Amino acid sequence: MMRVRSTVVTGCWLAVLLGTLVVGEARAQAQAWLDRDRIAFGESTTLNIESDEATAAPDWAPLERDFSLSGHTSRRQVEIRNGRQTTRTLHGVALRPRREGLLVVPGLQVGRATTAPLQLSVGPAVVSAARDGAPAFVEAEVDTQSPYVQQAVAYTVRLYYAVPLVSGQLEQPPPDGASLQRVGNDTQFTRDIDGRRYTVVERRFLLVPERSGTLTVPGARFEGRGVAGGMFDGLFNRGPRELSANGPPSVLSVRALPAGIAGRDWLPVRGVQARWLEAAPRARAGEAATLVLEVLFDGAVGTQLPDVALPTIDGAQVFAEAPQYDETYEDGRPQVRLTRRFSVVPQAAGRLRITGPEIAWWDVGAGQARTAAAPALTLDVEPGALRAPPDRVGIAGTVDPERAHAAGPGDAAMAPVWRWLALLFALLWLATASLAWRLYRRTAPAPAVARPEVPAATGTRPSPRQLRLLLQTGEPAEIERALRALVVPPAPDLDALHARLDAPEQRDALVEWRHARWGGGDLGAARRRLATAFRDGARVRPSAPADDGAALPPLYPRR
Repeated sequence: MMRVRSTVVTGCWLAVLLGTLVVGEARAQAQAWLDRDRIAFGESTTLNIESDEATAAPDWAPLERDFSLSGHTSRRQVEIRNGRQTTRTLHGVALRPRREGLLVVPGLQVGRATTAPLQLSVGPAVVSAARDGAPAFVEAEVDTQSPYVQQAVAYTVRLYYAVPLVSGQLEQPPPDGASLQRVGNDTQFTRDIDGRRYTVVERRFLLVPERSGTLTVPGARFEGRGVAGGMFDGLFNRGPRELSANGPPSVLSVRALPAGIAGRDWLPVRGVQARWLEAAPRARAGEAATLVLEVLFDGAVGTQLPDVALPTIDGAQVFAEAPQYDETYEDGRPQVRLTRRFSVVPQAAGRLRITGPEIAWWDVGAGQARTAAAPALTLDVEPGALRAPPDRVGIAGTVDPERAHAAGPGDAAMAPVWRWLALLFALLWLATASLAWRLYRRTAPAPAVARPEVPAATGTRPSPRQLRLLLQTGEPAEIERALRALVVPPAPDLDALHARLDAPEQRDALVEWRHARWGGGDLGAARRRLATAFRDGARVRPSAPADDGAALPPLYPRR
């Protein structure tokens, strides 16, 4: 017995050692990105590098050939995830290109890791309208002067100042006849104009016209206080001086909906692309096949998107999860990545054709209606696995001879093998349980333990902590298996579990979960309600089956 325990302890130490090595390798990682990957000559961009090694610093030397470096920064962030402390260090440096063209930011060595190379597009120098050497001025830019009604327009405001600021406030009045929403965080960089270096604060907005006609966006206003850089200012102890600047208004000509376009089909964007992220080539009758659709919308926000759903499929049932949206902004223009998971359950064997959803949209660049759709799929559906009724299955798992001929020759040949494997696993489980029980009787104190009224299920019942973790990060199928294992014996499906529960809040939580998963509800809210309802386990009706004395004694005492 001591040899067995020594072997177990040695194996545990090896596992811990291997896990430590794996974690050490995982920590040796560094990620680099630019806050802007397209700039004009004379401007700067910030290179950010995040490292998992707290004491490692990047080697900036490879950058000096194509860039001037300034503004080095570094900050450390400590996080606690899953009870483990992690430290991340963020390094930053301002890059000013020495020439125009497509430049490569080389990979940099950061401790034991190396960042991936990045590309930076440097265009011609920008000629600004402010040539009078003003210490501060404001400009605005829209990505189109003639948008359509309900088209998402990128509106950008830039504040230029050539003196250090003590304080300041930049305001953008809202327009009449359109919605204006600020997006993202302010971006700060430098730009040389007429031999003078300005610091630029760039703020981005999303402008959506609500009606056709002329739309005027008022200019942004800046008021602040700056410190002059003259020699006599410090000599005569002059304080900060007042600064103010008003941006010019932007006038847009908004176009109405084209003739023949219905309001519900109106989606003015620059592009729509649909594809299948996941699609199994074959399936089995009566079993769910998973399809994952991805649609990219260029020039739209999540609230503008239509419902993307599979059309009716003859010979199959379709269950759809709630769509997931990932919104980003490129040059101030919104980009949406929609992903949606479908479960298709074929009803019979054969070939099943699945037509992708069609999305009608209006091409604002070409001025014409278009349709996007993922390519059609064809599933080869195999016959479903036949299951004998409970009254026709023996204890050893033998199938009724009258049904044996319905299975294929391969299934019939493998049936004895699976029966022997099942018996072998059952014997191994019994031997392990017996060994664990003996070890416990030798090492544990011997207080009398009362036998619980409801015995533990013979399957794997999740602990409260395991259930909480599953409800936070687990897949829906894993969550449902854990819920069905909370009762004794485990429920075959959620309907049976719902019928056996005694607590109304637990039954209501199950109903909300099924609606969220298959009816398009809020899956996150359903997870939280399940966690609250089943915090102390499942409460079953008093008519639940009593203990028949056949279960093994518990391995550990109940508390």
